[in-house]
Parts: sequence; structure tokens; C-alpha cells
Amino acid sequence: MDPAQFGLFATPLEAMIPADAEVRVVAAFVDQLDLPALGFKPVQADGASAYGPDLLLKLYLYGYLNRIRSSRQLQRACEVNIEVMWLTGNLRPKYHTIADFRKNHPKALKAVFKEYVLLLKDWDLIAGQRLAVDGTKIHAQNAPRHLG
Repeated sequence: MDPAQFGLFATPLEAMIPADAEVRVVAAFVDQLDLPALGFKPVQADGASAYGPDLLLKLYLYGYLNRIRSSRQLQRACEVNIEVMWLTGNLRPKYHTIADFRKNHPKALKAVFKEYVLLLKDWDLIAGQRLAVDGTKIHAQNAPRHLG
């Protein structure tokens, strides 16, 4: 489906997404990648539709940036989120297809994140000298019996 085409909404999806929207950056970033060289292949499960790796990568990255981690939540976003409808051309991959894409491309996904960091360095948005991730989980005890 062409995002500029009328469909479910009176206004085309293209007109509903601001020019500076994050979703457009995700689409542009994925469109400039050489996906086969990074190791991506189309996902084809028995009985499931095949989707291009570009579509599934765009969906995955959009979900990653918007804290939508589960495949079922990404499937739901394809049905209700206007930005995701625009991003996918109103295609709606099932959760299992999304999960298979993630499961079958761990090295390629790591390479995409590396490309993203290199792009940010090229644009002087990060220095790239130090990167830290905090994975600490702390459990709080704030029940009345634990206070005082």
C-alpha cells in the first residue's frame, strides 16, 4: 500500500506523519542499509506470509526506540499505531513472523546497531569514546511492615 494513498482514514497516512517524526528517521536509516551484506534474509515460516527483512527491521527498530519489546505488542502496534501503519505500508505481520525474524538474525541485528553507532559518530552526535549500559535491577521494599 502506498502511504500517500487514501484508505482507512480520510487523510492519507503520509500527511499524518510529521516531516521530523522519529519514524521517518527509522525508515530512512533502514532504506540506506545493505541488508543482504549484513546477513538479513526474508522470513518464511510454514503457512506464514514472507515479509522483506527491511519491513521487519523497521518494525523492530521502531519498537526498540519506543519500548515495544514483545512480538505480540509489535503485532498489535501494526493494527492500531498510525506511525507503524505508515512504516509498514499497512502490512501486518503476525507475532510469530516478528519473533522468527529476531531469532534468526541475532548477528545481523548486532551489525545494524553497530552501523547506527557509526552513523551517529559520523554526524558528530556522539563521541564514541565511552559507552555504558546499566543493567542493575533493584527490588524495593516499601510495604508498611518494612518501614520503620
